[in-house]
Amino acid sequence: MSVLVSSGTPEVSVVVIVHNDAGRLPRAVRSVLGQSLRRLEAIVVDDCSTDDTPRVARALAVGDPRVRLLRLPVNSGGCGAPRNAGIAAVRAPYVMFLDSDDELPYHSCKSLLLAAEETGADLVAGEVTRLFEESGTIALWYPELFGEARLVTDLRAAPGYLLDHLSTNKLYRAAFLARHGLRFPEDLHYEDQLFTAQALTLARSFAVVPWPVYTWRLTGDPATGPSISSSRHKLRNVADRIAVARRVDAFLEESGHAGLRPAKDAKFLRHDLRLHLGDLPFRDRRWTGEFAALVAPYLAGISPDAWETVPREQRVCQYLLLAGRLEEAAECARTLDRPRIAPRHTVRDTAGRRYWGRELPEDERAARELDITEWRLDDQPFTTGPLRHEVTRVEPAGSRLRLTLRTYDPARLLAGPVPVTAELRVSATAESLVVPLHYEPGGEGCERGGEGCAPGGEGTEAPEARTARAEIDLRRVPLGPTGFRGRHHPHVVLTRQGLTRTDPLLAPAPAPSLRARIGGHLVRAGCEGHGAGRFELTWERTGALGRAEALAPGRTALRRGAHRLIRRATGPRVKALAYHELRKLPIDDKLVVFEALEGRGYADSPRYIHEELVRRGLPLRVVWSYSGDRSSFPEGVELVRRASWEYARTVARARYWVDSHGFPAPFAKRAGTRYLQTWHGQAFKHMGFDIPELRLAGPERRRQHRATVARWDALISPSEEFERTFVRANGYAGRLLRTGLPRNDVLVRWNEPGQLDRAARTRERLQIPDSRKVLLYAPTFRDGERGSGASIRVDLAGLVDAVGEEWTVVVRPHYYERFTVPRELGHAVRDGREFTDLNDLQLASDALLTDYSSVMFDYANLGRPILLYTDDYEEYRSLSRGAYYDLPDIAPGPMLTTTRDLAEALGDLTGVRERWAGAYARFHERFNPLETGWSSKAVVDLFFEGSAR
Repeated sequence: MSVLVSSGTPEVSVVVIVHNDAGRLPRAVRSVLGQSLRRLEAIVVDDCSTDDTPRVARALAVGDPRVRLLRLPVNSGGCGAPRNAGIAAVRAPYVMFLDSDDELPYHSCKSLLLAAEETGADLVAGEVTRLFEESGTIALWYPELFGEARLVTDLRAAPGYLLDHLSTNKLYRAAFLARHGLRFPEDLHYEDQLFTAQALTLARSFAVVPWPVYTWRLTGDPATGPSISSSRHKLRNVADRIAVARRVDAFLEESGHAGLRPAKDAKFLRHDLRLHLGDLPFRDRRWTGEFAALVAPYLAGISPDAWETVPREQRVCQYLLLAGRLEEAAECARTLDRPRIAPRHTVRDTAGRRYWGRELPEDERAARELDITEWRLDDQPFTTGPLRHEVTRVEPAGSRLRLTLRTYDPARLLAGPVPVTAELRVSATAESLVVPLHYEPGGEGCERGGEGCAPGGEGTEAPEARTARAEIDLRRVPLGPTGFRGRHHPHVVLTRQGLTRTDPLLAPAPAPSLRARIGGHLVRAGCEGHGAGRFELTWERTGALGRAEALAPGRTALRRGAHRLIRRATGPRVKALAYHELRKLPIDDKLVVFEALEGRGYADSPRYIHEELVRRGLPLRVVWSYSGDRSSFPEGVELVRRASWEYARTVARARYWVDSHGFPAPFAKRAGTRYLQTWHGQAFKHMGFDIPELRLAGPERRRQHRATVARWDALISPSEEFERTFVRANGYAGRLLRTGLPRNDVLVRWNEPGQLDRAARTRERLQIPDSRKVLLYAPTFRDGERGSGASIRVDLAGLVDAVGEEWTVVVRPHYYERFTVPRELGHAVRDGREFTDLNDLQLASDALLTDYSSVMFDYANLGRPILLYTDDYEEYRSLSRGAYYDLPDIAPGPMLTTTRDLAEALGDLTGVRERWAGAYARFHERFNPLETGWSSKAVVDLFFEGSAR
């Protein structure tokens, strides 16, 4: 069936498939009709729905002539048949596919079409944004594949794209599909994988664009049920995955592309098998046995090269599964991609090699697959080495939960004469309930025990496992004024000699779900059903609001309405309105509000201005805002949570505002308030109105930015270059304090006793031996790829192989970025994100490795070597926001593009210093002329002194 269509041929046909999804179909179709490309059509293919989908689809077609309808006479049970029906009906020269529960971003069709026309490619692929509806978080689909625009003329030159087996994030030439007769298989699930492998292989060329073109919505709503791709518990779906993989293998062989088989096998291990391995802790023994029987024949034919591409813990898990050691395979599965979760047990042979499990391997293959010597467990630091905490017993007692847990410590991190303090933290809001953990004396391998089961003397074997007990009073968990609905995973916090680490607490799976009614809430305790299988507490409101939520099971309109009411009653708009009224209160002449890094901690220039105020003893009341962790603030500092009600009241009454980024825009500054903007570094990349996003924005967005800048009464300037770039770009015309940056004082005066002690404490906290030198690796984020890990471009494994016995690399990514120390690199790589103030790491380092971060300007005050890793410089300069300088013209050190070059530079730092001495001096003179080491004093003199008396 079809309805009227628009006159003229559309440029893109979007095939929207649907089955019994009347509620979400309109959202998907509207994302097509609302595209910036107007000449398109939406072909809605109904796979014989039995709900209200046909009526909803007809209404969409009546509302817009660009909607065409097709309905299959019998439900196909999959996605292949409706997509094929859509392909047969397309009228446009290009086609895309969309599922009814997903969406297309605004520019998807136009941007892909432009790329196809510009490159002449048979298909164009773009990034996928995975939106987890329950939490609101997002993740990117294999972001390493979409880091740059490129044209691939032969899949053999870029076989990694076999990982991108989705059909929905691509635009295809209809003629290309017709020429090769490309259609989806209709007799099994995961049909995308064969179709995409064929398309990528047969294309004369395919293009890749580095921006999101598809929004994949993953719902946690039980009312909608899991999608096909999420129904991994069905063994039929396991069989279909293997069947599709075999068809891809056959296609590659028949089409003369057998050379791609190792890459396809690696994809199967890294994606298809990996998904099911991660679920093993939540499957029973019968299911796991049948799963092993299904996959074993196919794994027997996997290319040996492909086995080497997966992480060691996955190889261990695969071996245990195929060897019939099913319980151990499930135990190992909890560690996949989680380097801080340890094995329960390890064993060494007489040659010192270490293996997974209690017993030495029986044969050569077992030794090869279970060998974990490369993890160097004996060299792991306390803060990031692997531990494993498992709940072994849960005893409910009214509102209390008595827990028994087992801590496995094969790296012996908890051993030694210094006791470890242990506690369990439970929270549902920003505040936590802290519960002491009491470890029992003795443990596996303990001959003599003591406090915390520390070894009793030389020759004593430290324990690999120990038992602890804790009691959680659920009535004492802070829930906030409106109560709480959601889940939390209690975690274990261990402290030794000022070093602290936080670890998940694992639960047995399946675990009994305990429940109790406590303080207007229904509370459950159990095991999360995915991931590592953490111990989980969930709260549901009871009473009036709970009844309102209960009337709307799942994430239906009424339930969402209840959540909106709560957000509106406590959200930023209400706080902004309240703030307007709070401004009528008298200003407190002695009140100063400090904020750094948008509340992330005690750092940057505001910290050093505060310390100068304290040193002088000025009669001011200082309040700091925080947005999360409060551990970086000194004891006794008054704190207020950013964006809270108390924050609004405090900001409204303060005489002084001091921050490094920007107070929330809705909080207008009062006439009697003085605002000191310190900013957070000099500008290399474009800022303010020089950023295309702002320069090309509408009048209201530009007005808002001007109003934000206009609040500043004074701005700290470190150089004329800063005024030429940042000040001009933001249109700032107020007072400039030409003092240098207060945060750089300690760098200029790095050789004073206080700073030398600070550097030593930092090295001690990082557990870096005195014999090692420290390389601080601090790259900046990439626009459009925040949280993707894309900024960590150095091959850390290769670097550690080359210099890891002499250097320890401390990785400090931008706080927008994510990073995890790989398990096998923990002996030579440290995570520097626990240090809120970057100065700690700069003072402790022997050299800096960065790219385009403003840290290079600060670090020059130390006079130590600066290395620049710039393998993506041309892309960064041209495709990102742009830069004020041509980096080769100002670089204070070598611009490196390979691991080999970097290792050679680290091996010859004396030579680097000599060759770059002139450029370094010119760089420092140009960007740091005002850095005297006394900037904090000058700022207080100019901004506070006199008015504060």
